[in-house]
Amino acid sequence: MRRAMELAAQAADIGEVPVGAVVVKKSTGQIVGEGYNRRETGKNALAHAEIIAIDQACRTLGGWRLPDCAIYVTLEPCPMCCGAIINARIDDVYFGAYDYKSGSAVSVQQMFDLPYNHKPQMTGGVLESECSAQLTEFFRKLRAMRKEQKNFPLSES
Repeated sequence: MRRAMELAAQAADIGEVPVGAVVVKKSTGQIVGEGYNRRETGKNALAHAEIIAIDQACRTLGGWRLPDCAIYVTLEPCPMCCGAIINARIDDVYFGAYDYKSGSAVSVQQMFDLPYNHKPQMTGGVLESECSAQLTEFFRKLRAMRKEQKNFPLSES
């Protein structure tokens, strides 16, 4: 999770919502995929941290199934990312902060409990306060910046 938090910080540095994800091969402990949010910079709704990490893991391991893998993500996955986790056959999901607006592992719905052909094990709240603080600080700075820009005169006429 610490590596996922480092990736989330990289996202924040480029103005993205700070979410990071890491896919780990459980038997070796090797990181086989990692990613961070790039929706704004990539102008792509699919560029979530989990999707990028899963894509990289599939390329690294040479297949679309990711058995013996776990994903660590700093924010509870959304419906799209939960679907990708299920379809990739990832065994274990660990997330930090809960997402009460669009989290689909626990908060808004429980996709991993639905009758899909694969049911990953899920653990929420891993380093929750640190992951939540990263998000809170990002949005605090963003609101302050927007307020400052709103109050900044466009010209001195």
